[in-house]
Amino acid sequence: MQSGKRKVVIVGTGMVGMSYAYSLVNQSACDELVLIDINRQRAEGEAMDLNHGLAFAGTNMMIYAGDYDDCRDADIVVISAGVAQKPGETRLDLLKRNAEVFRMIIEPVTASGFNGIFLIATNPVDIMTRITCALSGFNPRRVLGSGTALDTARLRYLLGAYMKTDPRNIHAFVMGEHGDSEFVPWSQTLLATKPILEICHEEPELVDFARLTEIEEEVRTAAYKIIEAKKATYYGIGMAMTRITRAILGDERSVLTVSAMLRGEYGQRDIYVGVPCIINQNGIQRVLQLGLTDEEQQKLERSCDTLRESYEGILV
Repeated sequence: MQSGKRKVVIVGTGMVGMSYAYSLVNQSACDELVLIDINRQRAEGEAMDLNHGLAFAGTNMMIYAGDYDDCRDADIVVISAGVAQKPGETRLDLLKRNAEVFRMIIEPVTASGFNGIFLIATNPVDIMTRITCALSGFNPRRVLGSGTALDTARLRYLLGAYMKTDPRNIHAFVMGEHGDSEFVPWSQTLLATKPILEICHEEPELVDFARLTEIEEEVRTAAYKIIEAKKATYYGIGMAMTRITRAILGDERSVLTVSAMLRGEYGQRDIYVGVPCIINQNGIQRVLQLGLTDEEQQKLERSCDTLRESYEGILV
């Protein structure tokens, strides 16, 4: 991490990028914020709008529209840019086009001398994070994606509402692809220090496993419902990205479910997928290897296989 001011650069000033920026400002999460967009005028307008609210934010953050040279001394470069899927376009074609977009972003970022951490928000986030790692040549521990951080927050929120408990006292994770093959390892889910499966067995009137599986499905399909209702999701992921940013800039060593490259953990290698990790100022300090059941391990393997299939054919 660079010394001095905490500097974040956002590439892509769409709804996700700006929800993240707005969250950064309200949480005073950094000292300097640079907005980069192919539409320079839009980035300038967004910077102006945010600056006009600083008097109410309790921070003297420096916010401005910039260019790739501004990445040189940044601590974190966040990429939320990407192209939308065209009618009739296959997912693989979309991935190829986004790979080209990322090439046009990452090459000038690295050419600037940037030596910080890449944080990726663009979907499909696991694949785009892997593409970023390949294109940048960075150590995989300094390239991470939002992964299942938001899915995990959704899970804890729903469990808290069901169990009438503060979600912060529920220790649960969503693992795997940020997508249809994600899953909840219920064997590793705790209320305080008590396994939730024990509560199901001892107090079925309090926690019904059938309801837990319903909650897992609600988490998996939450984005579809939000998109159906308001066309896109952005507030939640913006706040999730801010949480990851704070963990990095604050050298917190917090456990968050980000998209990380597995290098032997869980029997997987050279694949980016959402897993619990310890996050510090250098990015991913280490991947936590939970004691999954055989069934949960198989779910993770299937999710990794899905991501490998999607990545196949993309030339980077």
